[in-house]
Amino acid sequence: MNTRDALEQAISLGLDLVEVSPKAVPPVCKIMDYGRFKYEKSKQDKQKRQNASHVTVKEIKFRPKTDTHDMDYKLNHIRKFLANGDKIRVVVVFRGREIVHPDFGFDVLAKVIELLGDECEIEQKPNREGRAVAMLLGPPPSAKKPKKPVVSSGPAPEVDTVNAITEPPVVPELEKDTE
Repeated sequence: MNTRDALEQAISLGLDLVEVSPKAVPPVCKIMDYGRFKYEKSKQDKQKRQNASHVTVKEIKFRPKTDTHDMDYKLNHIRKFLANGDKIRVVVVFRGREIVHPDFGFDVLAKVIELLGDECEIEQKPNREGRAVAMLLGPPPSAKKPKKPVVSSGPAPEVDTVNAITEPPVVPELEKDTE
């Protein structure tokens, strides 16, 4: 169809002539309401963003001299984050002359892995990053992120309130043992 004829037809229908595939020979056009098309496209994109899974990375910092109580306290936070489906970046930070002994940092991370056991999956093994030693932990494959409860947008089920109040509940009779 000629471009002018298509444009006249679109105007007579109160719609727009939209070029769908400009590189095709001949170019492909479509008669549609372009404003409505853009609106529906934006709604679809918004829905895709809402349904996409967002990974949150939490960071827990240790020191080479972190004591047992402090470690237990931080491990409880790690367990809570793993239960929520978050990933955790565990970092051992060195200050001053502590950097001379990076093996202490690797020992702290090994202890964290030992205490967590099967509650986590190591996604990135411990490695040195400047003045720190870090690793990345994730939830085990069996654990899934808790989903939000589904709220029904439809009408509520009909309930017969008159009969529900006046009639007594039906209780099934139990069979009596006759001996």
